[in-house]
Amino acid sequence: MPNPGSSSLCAVKLSILMPVYNEFATLQSAVKRVLEVEFPVDIELIVVDDGSTDGSRDLYAQWRDDPRVLVHLKSTNGGKGSAIRKGAELATGDYVIMCDADLEYAPEEIPGLLRPVLNGQAEVVYGTRTFGSHNAYSYLYVLGNRGVTTATNVLFNCYISDLETCFKLMPLDLYRRLDVRSAGFGMEAEVTGKLLRAGIRPYEVPISYRARRRGEGKKLTWRDGVAALWILVRERVRRPPTGLTPVP
Repeated sequence: MPNPGSSSLCAVKLSILMPVYNEFATLQSAVKRVLEVEFPVDIELIVVDDGSTDGSRDLYAQWRDDPRVLVHLKSTNGGKGSAIRKGAELATGDYVIMCDADLEYAPEEIPGLLRPVLNGQAEVVYGTRTFGSHNAYSYLYVLGNRGVTTATNVLFNCYISDLETCFKLMPLDLYRRLDVRSAGFGMEAEVTGKLLRAGIRPYEVPISYRARRRGEGKKLTWRDGVAALWILVRERVRRPPTGLTPVP
């Protein structure tokens, strides 16, 4: 079903993958906001519940009759990477983007990431966050993100601004060929490492951001930063994924 505001001139479909783990407080608002966005293309929203136990699963019935929404329930918690992997298997779009259910990112800004693709300027687009006093709950979190991003730039001799951003938009076929195996938050580093190793540089678009505090459900920890560094080093020395051609 075409989303309201879709253009018949643009035969492109976007698959929005929403991993969910115990997001009862924000899930309804997150889905509602995604579905209310006036996208310039057709969309599907694939919600993958990663074993929630907080009542999130009681909310899915309300979207049963919306043809834009597909809900998949996993029996156990496997991590964000495993949920995204399942969502990518179920997706039927031309392009894919991840959109968490915690409302740290604004779904209304996704069309801005689509614009460079539809204009023929880019194939892969990252939404880059600018951290400030009003949207960063912890200096150590920001420092960790910058440290991992800097390590990425050194390892791959490139310049990106925000490795850990959730908003990563790319062709669905490309994402599947990356064959991302990291089950947890390390999938962000693996995606970027594999893209950069193959010579694919993301086009960056600035986005807004509202960080949650630990008490509000923030799940990322310093251990995820250490894991990301290991994954980046591993991907740097590996051969690029099959079907992707590295630059000299």
